[in-house]
Amino acid sequence: MNNKEIMDYAEEAIIHTYNRFPVVLDHGDGVYLYDVEGKKYLDFAAGIAVCAFGYNVKEYNDALKAQIDKMIHVSNLYYTQPMAEAAHKLVNACGLKKVFFTNSGTEAIEGAIKLARKYAWTRDNGSTDHEIIAMNHSFHGRSIGALSVTGNPHYQEAFKPLIDKVVFAEYNNLDDVASKITDKTCAIIMETVQGEGGIYPATREFIQGVRKLCDEKDILLILDEIQCGMGRTGKMFAYDYYDVKPDILTVAKALGCGVPIGAFVAGEKVEKALVAGDHGSTYGGNPLATAAANAVFDMFESRHILDNVNEVGDYLGEKLASLVERYDFIKETRGLGLMRGLEFTIPVGDIVAKSIASGLLIISAGTNIIRFVPPLVITKENVDEMYEKLDKVLSEVQ
Repeated sequence: MNNKEIMDYAEEAIIHTYNRFPVVLDHGDGVYLYDVEGKKYLDFAAGIAVCAFGYNVKEYNDALKAQIDKMIHVSNLYYTQPMAEAAHKLVNACGLKKVFFTNSGTEAIEGAIKLARKYAWTRDNGSTDHEIIAMNHSFHGRSIGALSVTGNPHYQEAFKPLIDKVVFAEYNNLDDVASKITDKTCAIIMETVQGEGGIYPATREFIQGVRKLCDEKDILLILDEIQCGMGRTGKMFAYDYYDVKPDILTVAKALGCGVPIGAFVAGEKVEKALVAGDHGSTYGGNPLATAAANAVFDMFESRHILDNVNEVGDYLGEKLASLVERYDFIKETRGLGLMRGLEFTIPVGDIVAKSIASGLLIISAGTNIIRFVPPLVITKENVDEMYEKLDKVLSEVQ
């Protein structure tokens, strides 16, 4: 079947919760994807920051195939070596203590909320009168719990009532966060770099100030690094830029590089809060998913991925800055490493669609921001190719 036939066939049986682009992707190689008709696309979306190494990567594929030949899944009633190794690699990378593996970032957020509430419940002798502070313009997922701490009414309005006792503050406004703290506040949750909200990194003053407030008042700091973690910003985790550590970390996306896996990680203060029976996941941490995570951590080291992110990320930032100078309808660029945003004064939907038609996969963050989250293995030559394609599209907008 061709692109159109497959799209029509899919729409007959799939709930229409995505306005998908008219492309049917078939396979990938390196940082390129190909549709069923053979058209080639340079990928600067990476499955929304998932496919850190691109596609058809032998080392990664071989690790998965070897695990498939052994076993794909067993119950969490038993131990497996891939799970144990992946847990150690993750805690060593993030500097925290204990891991719970999930199937997705949304589930990691759910677990982080439960962990924070259980810690407060235990500390306060069974009291459930606790509040969580979250940030405006944040995005943490689409389940009811994750939506409850997502600071975007558009995502929430059709699904209320959500979980209660969530208070929203302004991101990068320490005074506003401080003003929302009460004796009921048990946790503050935020993205170290806001993704869907427009690629806004935390300021150093803000995140260190929030950390200080949490330390002073026995409040847990939950950092959501589902998109900005796993090397995306040039550090393994974005909070490494700020000399802080969270009490609870959420991670997913590039943790499995395409195999569904996420995790919430507990620091020393909360590592014993959850006990047997408090939380579970049928597939969470199964042998195939954790074999993928093990391969990812090994490849980060063997391929010196962070070095490449820093070098090519700086170059990408320079090229995007030159677009800001060239076009009046581009307001600014911001971000870290290979997580960059280009903010426009006009809607970007048509620009994204035309770029895809030209063979460049890019995505938006909101109505007027293009988000650049390519595979972490891209080269400067790939950035140049992206620039040429996008520049051509932008020149037609004027």
